[in-house]
Amino acid sequence: MMSNENPVLLLVDDEPTNLRVLRTVLQDQYRLLFAKSGEEALQLIAQEQPDLVLLDVMMPGLTGFDVCTRLKADATTKAIPVIFVTALKDEIDEARGFAVGAVDYITKPISPAVVKARVKTHLSLVQAAELKQTRLQVIQRLGRAAEYKDNETGLHILRMSHYAQVLALASGFTAQHAEDLLHAAPMHDIGKIGIADHILLKPGKLTAEEYQEMQKHPLIGAEIIGDCESVLLKMAKTVALYHHEKWDGTGYPHGLAGEAIPVEARIVALCDVFDALTSTRPYKKAWTVPDTLDYIRQQKGLHFEPRLVDLLEQQLPQILEIKERWAE
Repeated sequence: MMSNENPVLLLVDDEPTNLRVLRTVLQDQYRLLFAKSGEEALQLIAQEQPDLVLLDVMMPGLTGFDVCTRLKADATTKAIPVIFVTALKDEIDEARGFAVGAVDYITKPISPAVVKARVKTHLSLVQAAELKQTRLQVIQRLGRAAEYKDNETGLHILRMSHYAQVLALASGFTAQHAEDLLHAAPMHDIGKIGIADHILLKPGKLTAEEYQEMQKHPLIGAEIIGDCESVLLKMAKTVALYHHEKWDGTGYPHGLAGEAIPVEARIVALCDVFDALTSTRPYKKAWTVPDTLDYIRQQKGLHFEPRLVDLLEQQLPQILEIKERWAE
């Protein structure tokens, strides 16, 4: 993972002249390591974990293809981008290079401007991937924070999030959109962090005043997540704010109805109820799947969008597979 210091590049070539040329082009912006063979390159990578490797293809002993293949087979090094630097222009060799995991090719004799641009581009892609992964981890941990304040369990969050992905795909979402919902769904109850324990953890029925207080958690959740540019966080805010709205307009906090409720929130609402009813809690036994489906059918067009209820039944084998995989 890149630090705030200059990124580290490993330059690998069995010709010292080629290494000197690359050093001249790159030394002002990056910390450079050098290797004159594939074997030496692998040793340095294991010790130093460079941010990017510029790798000659044709070398005695281990070729560049061999080195790249080994890097991509190792979980600790497979994320390091590899750019081949080669005089070969054969399309078959290019195809082989991409097949073993390289991200780009630079041909010799090198153009300094091309080398600088390609290196900068691929380091930026690594930073973007790291940022996305970090953001996702923060979202997941915030989702877990809400669990500490509630009777829910981590497995409930996991199941209902995967149910939501299944329903999203069945609804026509793209794979990326459905995956975003998978990662945003755990944030749906983050607002419960702001609800007093004596209300949230009360074993008996809530008073009217307590229930009114509980109904604030979607608004609190939206406030916690805030206004972000991230597509994922925008979706998380949408789900947190609207997952207690009902198809017939009797939900909260805004009393939205039908298509006015964002579809992501409609999906999460159904998946949340399905898993909550079919799970054991300190205050209730698990309902059977047939009893749960009977209840959900009764709420078709009231609490839940009718189309989503139909899709839930159509996708039931996959839903039950997820339920079994993460059983409590």
